[in-house]
Amino acid sequence: MAIRQIRTIGDEILTKECKPVKEMNERTLELIEDMFETMYENNGVGLAAPQVGVRKRVVVIDVEDGNQYVLINPEILETSGSQTGQEGCLSVPGKCGQVTRADHVKAKALNENMEEYVIEADGLLARCILHECDHLDGKLYVDLVEGELQDTAGEDEE
Repeated sequence: MAIRQIRTIGDEILTKECKPVKEMNERTLELIEDMFETMYENNGVGLAAPQVGVRKRVVVIDVEDGNQYVLINPEILETSGSQTGQEGCLSVPGKCGQVTRADHVKAKALNENMEEYVIEADGLLARCILHECDHLDGKLYVDLVEGELQDTAGEDEE
């Protein structure tokens, strides 16, 4: 496992749509392990492959102390409700902003064994899934911020 460099706003890869994962191989398994290690090292709760320079539809999330989620080729099936809160991003260091997202999300994805599953989430986990899936389509949360970006004081970032 290795900690990878996080790409930051202005890096062209963060604006590109990612490619689906067609099969699991050692490189993709290593990518997933590295993404978790990189996310934890940087005190994040979610990380998408383009944030470490890889244009694959892979997301890792851990918003609840060790409850790890791997979402490969995720697809949002439905959303409902609304929540507004502070959002940050490891690719936009030192900044955060108010973002409104769905409060409930239902998505389907493949796990690291390429088995399909459905995940339903509320609150922070829903926010994180939506935030990370946006990365796979070349979108950053800064485009959704209501008002101005603010400086963070070492707060946890997604």
